[in-house]
Amino acid sequence: MTTALGEKIKAIIQANGPISVTDYFSLCLADPEHGYYRTREPFGRSGDFVTAPEISQIFGEMIGVFIVHAWQRHGTPADVRLVEIGPGRGTMISDMLRVISRIAPPLFDTMTVHLVETSERLRDVQKQTLEDHGDRIAWHDDFDEVPPGFTLIAANELFDAIPIRQFVRTQTGFRERMVGLGADGELTFAAGVAGLDPALLPEPVQNLPLGTLFEISPARQAVMLAICERLRAFGGTALVIDYGHLVTGFGDTLQAVRMHEFDPPLAHPGEADLTSHVDFQQLAETALTAGLHLNGALHQGDFLTGLGILERAAALGRDREPQTQQVIQTAVDRLAGAGEGRMGELFKVMAVSHPAVDLMPFRPVD
Repeated sequence: MTTALGEKIKAIIQANGPISVTDYFSLCLADPEHGYYRTREPFGRSGDFVTAPEISQIFGEMIGVFIVHAWQRHGTPADVRLVEIGPGRGTMISDMLRVISRIAPPLFDTMTVHLVETSERLRDVQKQTLEDHGDRIAWHDDFDEVPPGFTLIAANELFDAIPIRQFVRTQTGFRERMVGLGADGELTFAAGVAGLDPALLPEPVQNLPLGTLFEISPARQAVMLAICERLRAFGGTALVIDYGHLVTGFGDTLQAVRMHEFDPPLAHPGEADLTSHVDFQQLAETALTAGLHLNGALHQGDFLTGLGILERAAALGRDREPQTQQVIQTAVDRLAGAGEGRMGELFKVMAVSHPAVDLMPFRPVD
């Protein structure tokens, strides 16, 4: 079975030779004609995956609590820019705004809200979700368009959708992994000619078996750098939540999800969501090099528990019928539960600030 985008990619390879994993990733998600984010409604039960804000309102509420806490730690500045990059359906920012309006009216009354969203289709969904907030929300195609001023940023599952480069260990060192055509005319992975600076690797090459994969993402580091430069210029905090690992390592994390099931990454280009794990160590190093304060990085479960998700769930369930309490409990378990393969462990949360402030629930970094 082939897809329209699959045929287009095969034609590109036939004409010009193999393409890099980065280019394949970009085409799958953002091809103007057949790209996944251009053509489908990926979120929610009818889509291909469910994001944390769609599981329960408590997730966005906790992020709202964190934003208020950061604002207080920075000395309650006026005229704040609250920014979400990649806001999905607008569910998280909607839940954040409800909490901010309730617990920090002075922040809510003076801030402006900025959503960075490139998809017209998702903007329409966000406008419906946020219709109660009227004129206070501005949409931007690009992060650089957000007006100057003290900034608080949230980015949930932004970085995992930014393309990576993959390198594979061969007899002659690490070579860029490409997507080409096999003898059967189908898409297949192959090693290219571009090499990799060994200084980027977390350990010496000689101990690694042939075929070992290493991933880097200059594109993710560039987005992180843009966030950091803004915070340095105007002050503020950024919170990054994503699927990933806290320490740089080796391995293939490129994955496709289609109709809530894992799918081979080359099987249905344009019809499956393509992501890879975020390397939080690389993002942290980018932030530190840019002169920012790293508040820390935690498992999502520890972050939410530290912010009081269990207490919030208890309050939400109080005096409700057992069925409702069970729904709330199940959602909290999905979001914050520890253990193999659970969101509380798979997802990581990192915060960076300028100037340096200590933020709950991160422990001060020495």
